[in-house]
Amino acid sequence: MTDADIVIVGAGAAGLSLAYRLTSPPARLGEASASRGGRPAPRVLLIDAPPGPLRPPERTWCFWERGQGDFDDVVVRSWERLSVRGPDGQEWESRPHPWRYKMIRSRGFEEFVDLRLAGSSLVERLTATVDRVADLPDGAQVTATTPDGEQVLLHARWVYDSRPRRELPPGRTTMLQHFRGWFVRTDAPLAGATAPFAEDTACLMDFRTPQPAHGLSFGYLLPLGPDRALVEYTEFSAAPLSRASYDAALEHYTTQILGLGPFEVRDTEQGVIPMTDARFPRQIGRHTFRIGTSGGATRPATGYTFAAVQRQSLAIATAYRRGALPAPPQAHSRRSLALDAVMLRALDSGRVAGADFFTRLFEQVPMERMLRFLDGRTSVREDLTIGFATPVLPMLRTVAEMPFLRRGAS
Repeated sequence: MTDADIVIVGAGAAGLSLAYRLTSPPARLGEASASRGGRPAPRVLLIDAPPGPLRPPERTWCFWERGQGDFDDVVVRSWERLSVRGPDGQEWESRPHPWRYKMIRSRGFEEFVDLRLAGSSLVERLTATVDRVADLPDGAQVTATTPDGEQVLLHARWVYDSRPRRELPPGRTTMLQHFRGWFVRTDAPLAGATAPFAEDTACLMDFRTPQPAHGLSFGYLLPLGPDRALVEYTEFSAAPLSRASYDAALEHYTTQILGLGPFEVRDTEQGVIPMTDARFPRQIGRHTFRIGTSGGATRPATGYTFAAVQRQSLAIATAYRRGALPAPPQAHSRRSLALDAVMLRALDSGRVAGADFFTRLFEQVPMERMLRFLDGRTSVREDLTIGFATPVLPMLRTVAEMPFLRRGAS
């Protein structure tokens, strides 16, 4: 049996971020020095899934941040201007200073963290499939199987499991944010007076796409250079589409709506993100926890996860160093989750039309305030002003019915 202070199951964004924070110097945790009487840095065992279906494909993580951040070395591109387009083509563009919208590719992030962890004597890596995590009186035991079939028993004081849940917890409303993106390279420059978009502006939502009968759809466009961009088609609805349907939607968006002209698809990405008001228990035993999306880090109304993962990881590492219970905190405030639940229900019930709902928000609310709202940093008064920018009567009707809705199996 192998012993460690902490075992982290899964080496995706949440697992790597937690390992990075746990082995960082105290100053990087926002402390001048380790707390008196606190714990030294832990011995960490990070379990990677073997190559195959348990390892997700390369993907893109985007987030907004003030000024410089810990991972700027691997930021592929950032934008200080953001825009939203309504169904009729009207555009709302803003420079929400001091926020910048940043893009990281998972491979670059993994290489960055791998390099830091390789230089630490505190971290051990193991490639294995985790079969069982069991809580014990003095810690937890992890049973895993290596690629050559050897069974390994691991004992740790604390275990953090970042693997996706097999089933979502029951919620009153559950939708999916599903998307497919093309990394395109065009024959002609994308920037300029006659170009379909500005190179220095990220378009978060473009509602000129045909809207589905249930939910909503939009284009998402991140310029990566004078002749390169990531273009995605996204839906909020009950079920994912076929690959052929995504590609048809992307073909229509790039050629008919954006008017890109001739281009080559250099790479693709595709994903599904849960949008639900389900409660995600983070502590599953006295010494075992869930982190990342399975620990409630995904914001229900938007699907953004990366920034919340960093907050969660930092809080765990700080609590551990201080000798406190290193439990993952709730990634989003109760008020934010309650507002998200109302929005999801109003959208899923059809009381509000998704494209009109979001267009109206961005038309009436400054982008800087919207970003703070989505990050859970707005005051109650600001939340009320944002609420008045939505269809008030349908939203109030939804608020009234929320206490009577049952959390059913999703």
